[in-house]
Amino acid sequence: MSFLTLDGVSKRFAGIVAVDSVSCRVDRGQVVGFLGPNGAGKSTTMRMITQYYEPDAGSISLDGAPLGEAGREAKRRIGYLAENNPLYGEMLVSEYLDFVGRLRELGNGERRRAVDEAVASTGLESVFHRPIGELSKGYRQRTGLAAAILHRPDLLVLDEPTEGLDPNQRVEIRRLIVELGRERTVLLSTHVLPEVQHVCSRLLIINRGRLVADGRSAT
Repeated sequence: MSFLTLDGVSKRFAGIVAVDSVSCRVDRGQVVGFLGPNGAGKSTTMRMITQYYEPDAGSISLDGAPLGEAGREAKRRIGYLAENNPLYGEMLVSEYLDFVGRLRELGNGERRRAVDEAVASTGLESVFHRPIGELSKGYRQRTGLAAAILHRPDLLVLDEPTEGLDPNQRVEIRRLIVELGRERTVLLSTHVLPEVQHVCSRLLIINRGRLVADGRSAT
């Protein structure tokens, strides 16, 4: 049984087709690149996987259980870094991660351990007590990644995680994603081919809302 299954998934906005009958299967432990031009339907598909949107047609399943039926239990198994990486700039990194842990309903001891693990995994030790608003774009992305993995999700969904970063920051985030992918399934969207070549073992290409190719990435 595939870990994540999309079966004929479609989504429209004001009569315009954003995603058109997308079907694919992702096995546990894969790092999958979701590649396509801006406006191709990548973000909309990811938002349906994370239950931000409901599909107009088709179904999405996690470990064979439809997401619509699994509800909150499914959300506990998914970590999500949105394209715009919304953060509270006035908070310290430590405060923000503790806040996310409380939203995830982690108990005090479990939350402290989870924050320590996420900070170590994303290399945030040097900025842990700094305001998020003072961080570089690279460290803000790391903070978003730490929040996304805080509850130890089985599936990590990353929407354009290196967008707006300089070349050195891109390399750092790529390396981090590879490390995170050793312990969980990762779905990574981008419109930049080198991102998937350096990070992903499999590539899905979407164009005008339709899945047009599915194969191994040439690394």
